[in-house]
Amino acid sequence: MQLWFYCVRAGAEPGTHAGGKRDVSFDRLRDAPDEYKGKLFILGGLIVNPRLTEQGSQIEALCVPVDSYGSLKEGARIQGRFLAIYQKAKGLLEPVVYKKGNDITLADEFVELRKGKLDEMDYDYPVFEIRQIYLWEEPAYYYYYYPYYPFFPHPFMYDRWGGPYPDQSWGVPPPW
Repeated sequence: MQLWFYCVRAGAEPGTHAGGKRDVSFDRLRDAPDEYKGKLFILGGLIVNPRLTEQGSQIEALCVPVDSYGSLKEGARIQGRFLAIYQKAKGLLEPVVYKKGNDITLADEFVELRKGKLDEMDYDYPVFEIRQIYLWEEPAYYYYYYPYYPFFPHPFMYDRWGGPYPDQSWGVPPPW
């Protein structure tokens, strides 16, 4: 029950979102990392690779801009990848729950740039320490099957002139 309460509260902690930077330019962050060290950021992301490390839980994510409510902006340009670390002392972010493809919103503090590999390419990952995390619910897609599409009515309902069939022998023309 406490976990549910935390997840609901995570996006609405007073004061956390007010002081965070939302308009992150990873190019400026890479150019002057000392200027942003210790600053609070509000980031949205799409989880690429959740892992458990010696430091704690680590989430590699694609950075997606967020709106004023912390929701991910639809159709927004992805700004790059980042690493988010949740310290072991705070708890565990289970990789089964925080799995690849899920959307998250984070309130986190910039720590450093870390060199790493993105497939065969060298990549400078901005590293953030998570203060708060909100996992968005996966959208539920429902397929409603309607067998009698309006342009193709059920064959036993109407004849080709739009009138009801007089009987089950619908291949026989009407008697008039």
